[in-house]
Amino acid sequence: MNSRFKRILFRTTKHNRYSVAALVGAILSRLDKIEVLETKDINTILQYPATDTVVAFSFMTFDIDTVLSEVRFLKEHGYTTIAGGPHATALPQEMLNIGFDYVFVGDGEENIVKFLCGETPETRIFDGIKQRVNLDDFPAVCEKKKLFMPIEISRGCPFDCGYCQTPRLAGKIVRHRSIEQIVEYERISVKHNKTTARFITPNAFGYGSKNGVTPRPDIVDELLYKVKSTGVKEIYFGTFPSDVRPESITDEMVKVVKKYVNHDYVVIGAQSGSNRILNLIRRGHTVEKVEEALEILAQNGFYAKVDFIFGFPFETKEDVEETFNFINKIVKKYKAKIHAHTFMPLPGTPLWNAGPGVLYDYHYKFLGQLASQGILDGYWVKQEELAKKAAMYSNKVDKPCNF
Repeated sequence: MNSRFKRILFRTTKHNRYSVAALVGAILSRLDKIEVLETKDINTILQYPATDTVVAFSFMTFDIDTVLSEVRFLKEHGYTTIAGGPHATALPQEMLNIGFDYVFVGDGEENIVKFLCGETPETRIFDGIKQRVNLDDFPAVCEKKKLFMPIEISRGCPFDCGYCQTPRLAGKIVRHRSIEQIVEYERISVKHNKTTARFITPNAFGYGSKNGVTPRPDIVDELLYKVKSTGVKEIYFGTFPSDVRPESITDEMVKVVKKYVNHDYVVIGAQSGSNRILNLIRRGHTVEKVEEALEILAQNGFYAKVDFIFGFPFETKEDVEETFNFINKIVKKYKAKIHAHTFMPLPGTPLWNAGPGVLYDYHYKFLGQLASQGILDGYWVKQEELAKKAAMYSNKVDKPCNF
């Protein structure tokens, strides 16, 4: 198929490299007469004629200031610009208002091909929410451009965590890439000397299940066995970017995973040590379920890297103390390590109106002590500033959370 443009140029950052690689692969798998380029430098785009070039942005809320200035710059030079990603999915009309020509919400692979072939809806908004893609219909890597990212094995999340954009962006119905396709793309990767297998999924231990949560050890066993047979030398399953929900951690599943992986830890999302906060943020599990998961991991020779979010505007000092006490307990009892985040109010989420996450002296004292012991990492300090930025942006925009 031919394209309406001669080229598409993706504006790449350290935050969007996986999504850009997926879109590049989708385009090149369907269109044979289009130049697909990526650039980290906005000025590079000016080397190409505006008349036959479209510039694509995929971005998060905290990138909005840079995106806004760059779009204005490109529009002054006559370029067609398109937007996608979490922020655009949450606020599509707002993106048109700030100057984008077209906006892509939800899944982008099918719609970006349609756009390049000349299809344009009257609203200028391509809907990838009502029409979700089948992962098997698009490549997991882009061999033509040697883009070998972690293979996306599942998309979508059935939960409704109040702070998270994932179910709004990817949908609540979990879709899995088939084992046959995953194995085929691992073979291609190995052919290019990419012998470490990593995966993209909201919940690694939910792979293959109908709801994305209930463990299917038999399916995961088949997946990892066949991945190993491709010549892969190392497998990372249950580490970033394939974290694990505590509900999906069972003894049988952990024993299966242990046979194949090259790591001795699993990344788990806990988010709080207070059941009151877990309920308020719609997390869907209890503190007790997290500890149960840590116990199962420990019995099988794994430790956990546990995610926590600090600074919820509605948490009390008692909530914070419960979280601190729980962290001290799991560090001592299970040798857990902590990954710290500061709450950020993101567009389209139920907690968008909650205000920015705020850290107090007692947060800094406790987290500083963990860091000095070498058991804490994360970008919680930077995220406190980003949270303020997100909240300021929130106050300027109407909040159409139509998901």
